[in-house]
Amino acid sequence: MRFNFDYLPKIKHTGSNNFFLLAGPCVIENEKMAYPIAEHILKITDRLKIPFIFKASYKKANRSRLDSFSGIGDEKALKILRDISEKFDIPVVTDIHSAKEAQLAADYVDVLQIPAFLCRQTELLLAAGKTGKVINIKKGQFVSGEAMRFAVEKVQSTGNENIWLTERGNMFGYGDLVVDYRNIPAMQSIGFPVILDITHSLQQPNQSSGITGGNPQLIETMGRAGIAAGVDGIFLETHPQPSMAKSDGANMLPSDQLEKLLEHLVEIRKVVNGF
Repeated sequence: MRFNFDYLPKIKHTGSNNFFLLAGPCVIENEKMAYPIAEHILKITDRLKIPFIFKASYKKANRSRLDSFSGIGDEKALKILRDISEKFDIPVVTDIHSAKEAQLAADYVDVLQIPAFLCRQTELLLAAGKTGKVINIKKGQFVSGEAMRFAVEKVQSTGNENIWLTERGNMFGYGDLVVDYRNIPAMQSIGFPVILDITHSLQQPNQSSGITGGNPQLIETMGRAGIAAGVDGIFLETHPQPSMAKSDGANMLPSDQLEKLLEHLVEIRKVVNGF
């Protein structure tokens, strides 16, 4: 299935027949850290002709512990995202968590992302849809691929057809996630691009420390399987020093491993596409 990305003017290389990529750090940690990450990813994706959307949360509203890092201030972080978009001429995506955040974030970014835990929140989906932005809905850890059509219908009811769906695993017990790859064709049958989140799918939530764990050594395995299963896009979080990251460091990809990973995924995509 080929999708038209004319609604996202800054996205490049859409004619390459590659998967598209949403990538960046988990959260804006300070005023400087995001710029070199965006530049690093852009250089790689330009060389490999991968359509690229820079990702970073402007705040983290869903944390286990009260003392977890949540952000540097909403507008301060959103201005950084807008500046990255303008400086590098790339689209950017960020999460929103409530209906009142929808228009606030829409003034700064190109794509609004609905977190997995919130994929059934009607008021949030309607507010997001009404902004006219691209809406990336992450599939809940408790939802089937088929059931995501109801979330899609809520956004469509606003007249917005610019929708993406993201698979990020289902809960397996209290502290692990598994990806059911049947969800990829199930969500594609709804008629919109489907993305596989290859870092959050490897989270180990609900740890006794209150800090989420992860299995980052399996990121490439997850990505290879997703491309082989025919996903349209890949989502991943990357950081120069994941162990020093202020959020989700346990399942992020070290930035120096990104180029090799994407090279491998591009080669698998060629095989899947038959050329």
